[in-house]
Amino acid sequence: MIRIILIGYMGAGKTTLGKALSQELGLAFFDLDWFIENRFCQTVSQLFAERGEEGFRKLEKEMLHEVAEFENVVISAGGGTPCFFDNMEYMNRQAMTVYLKASPEVLFRHLQPGRYKRPLLADKTDKEMMEFIVRSLEVREPFYSRAKYILDTSLLENHQQIEESISRLRKLLNL
Repeated sequence: MIRIILIGYMGAGKTTLGKALSQELGLAFFDLDWFIENRFCQTVSQLFAERGEEGFRKLEKEMLHEVAEFENVVISAGGGTPCFFDNMEYMNRQAMTVYLKASPEVLFRHLQPGRYKRPLLADKTDKEMMEFIVRSLEVREPFYSRAKYILDTSLLENHQQIEESISRLRKLLNL
């Protein structure tokens, strides 16, 4: 039985690598945010607006506990998931956890094209966005760094770099 949970900041490559890894290993792939959206027929943004952050985080925890029971799966957790309740400890008990780590500059580059789809970034200037990423990482790093494994995802710009990252991830996880 294989269960892998990818964590990290938005734009670090959780969904990109999660899909590619699950396909290569023949495992199911679940993005926690998508799982929540499909279950509740609302976007994460809508749920956030309707329930507030505290309400959303409780819902997220419940859905994490559901999806983390699945077997032979790769799960992409939301960027904030590890930072609330005992989620990080729970994920470490349930699965091989991997922190996909990238610098603020790389995250900025990955996030900039689709920033208007992300409520936390949509109304920010480039300077404000970079400052937000740096501040958020400072707060989240202590949670992220508790993952069992850490993989540098600075290079995910093209298909070849994604394949190389998958190869490094498989080696790291001994798969």
